[in-house]
Amino acid sequence: MADETTNRDSFQVQAGYCAAMGAPITARVATVLGHSLTRDSETGRRVLDWPGEPVADALVLRLIGGLHALYRRGVAEIAPVFSAAVTDEAEVAAILNRVFVEQDAELLPWLDGPPQTNEAGRSAGLMTGILHLAQRYGPRVEVLEIGSSAGLNLLIGRYRFDLGGVRVGPEKSPVEIRPEWRGSPPPAVPVAIVSTRGVDIQPLDVSGDRDAERLQAYCWVDNVERQARLEKTLAMARAYGVDLVQGDAADWVEARLAEPQAEGVTRVLMHSVVWQYLPPATQHRIAVAMEAAGARATPKQPLGWVMMEPNRDLHAHEVRVRGWPGDTPMEMVARTHAHGAWVEGLDPPYETRPYVMRASAAA
Repeated sequence: MADETTNRDSFQVQAGYCAAMGAPITARVATVLGHSLTRDSETGRRVLDWPGEPVADALVLRLIGGLHALYRRGVAEIAPVFSAAVTDEAEVAAILNRVFVEQDAELLPWLDGPPQTNEAGRSAGLMTGILHLAQRYGPRVEVLEIGSSAGLNLLIGRYRFDLGGVRVGPEKSPVEIRPEWRGSPPPAVPVAIVSTRGVDIQPLDVSGDRDAERLQAYCWVDNVERQARLEKTLAMARAYGVDLVQGDAADWVEARLAEPQAEGVTRVLMHSVVWQYLPPATQHRIAVAMEAAGARATPKQPLGWVMMEPNRDLHAHEVRVRGWPGDTPMEMVARTHAHGAWVEGLDPPYETRPYVMRASAAA
């Protein structure tokens, strides 16, 4: 169980991550809150007395999402902080603590669930993993995504990508995903996404304004390019729709893996920044189900697993890939920025240690 010191320390962890991700305003807010948040509001008391693991629970991002939502709604009191008109930490602290008291009822609900950062830029890392599977098993891919949020990455087959010069997807797509590429490019092979389906414990419906606001609030104020892309991807989701249902990830994965699979199509489980939110029992069930389905996989009905999950020690995310049939364990084929601003392709031999959020903790 966490204590106040641990909960305050989590703000510094998040501030470091924001700074590394090129988000100085959001980093400043996290830094200031870590040492200046008071118990004068119910929101402040709930944060400082948070009973869970604050980093894994993304406690700081929950809180900052609520603050950003107030800024986007035009709450004048907070505008100087999120516009960077005020940068002195003492002044920032005074403004934020007044906002907590004045906007307590508006901020409290933002602590009730994990952030919904459904970032289409993460499709760059996910597509990188899919390209590695397409090189092994062929171009046709059926995508199963857990933790789909609003389903923006279920549009992965509708985006156009430039991944280190490797171009994938429809050329006329209104959304181009072109990260800064570092290292070796991914395999230059064709990919055809034949279907995408997703599940989320609390999916967002972006056909209305409420859930779209949540996504926009969790898109950091510093990231102007991300915000512009989010507007386009929300429009695509409304235009085309996505196959997204509410449900438990393990139940859904087990059911989907039990369904008949078309020959010549690789069934791929994918997820990004989801694993940390799943209970250990759910993680175990999914891993067991994938291993069992992998044992049944054939060259005509292959199975793949692509994950893009955070390494908190490196302030980066890891793209890991596993394919069946085959005895090769899950391999880390790339590292990526949390929101897809850059991707670093790695060279073989690939690292095959099991994924953990903090490598130092595993050591």
